[in-house]
Amino acid sequence: MLKKERHDSIMRQINLHNRVLTSDLVQLLSVSEDTIRRDLQELAEREQLYKVHGGALSKSYQSSFDDSTVYAKEAKIMIAKKAITLIKDGMVILTGGGTTIIEMVKQLPENLHATFFTISPFVAIELANYPRVEVILIGGLFSKNSQVTYGGHVINQLSEISPDLCLLGTSALHPNDGLTDTDWEINQLKKTMLNCSKKTAVLCISEKLNISLRLKVAPITNIQYLITELPADDPQLDDYQIKSLDIL
Repeated sequence: MLKKERHDSIMRQINLHNRVLTSDLVQLLSVSEDTIRRDLQELAEREQLYKVHGGALSKSYQSSFDDSTVYAKEAKIMIAKKAITLIKDGMVILTGGGTTIIEMVKQLPENLHATFFTISPFVAIELANYPRVEVILIGGLFSKNSQVTYGGHVINQLSEISPDLCLLGTSALHPNDGLTDTDWEINQLKKTMLNCSKKTAVLCISEKLNISLRLKVAPITNIQYLITELPADDPQLDDYQIKSLDIL
């Protein structure tokens, strides 16, 4: 594989999953760890990603308020507009973090009256623009990679609430393997968020469909809504057409 092809593959993984591990890239591209480290260093020097210990992070994930760096922005706006149709006055809502959730918050009606719990400081700041929205930021350890709070203290707080709706972004969704991720701590956090919520909506650009990562979060039957930029009857969604799942 040529260097440019490797770089293109690395950036696709970065854009899809927001972060990558050096060890995963070694397996994916069948090259040495030294080669991947050099590739990440070159991409970092070109300001295409942030190189961190053990891997790399997306620039859009680190710069949540810089619209110019958001990957698949138009698709995420389409998802956001569908997602807000689930939100009604008086609801209690729990959100994760990430650029798709932030785009959703930007699309909320200005006069919405609701309560939002969130594990993302960036989402909380965006929600603060709405005068009739109560914002509760769940505090704990802060993940520099995922840009959300996590840990036992966060999980304990989540176990004490029962939101009407949980809105989650995802790194990967597969019809058989369900929701999966690569970070153990974030995995436990997402499991708790799903378990404490009455209903869950997963916001997912179509490029993240039919992908499985190393750690299982939940089977697809544990979510009630799947929201992508595609029409609900798109052939790419055929494998997700199950009785318990509404596709928006």
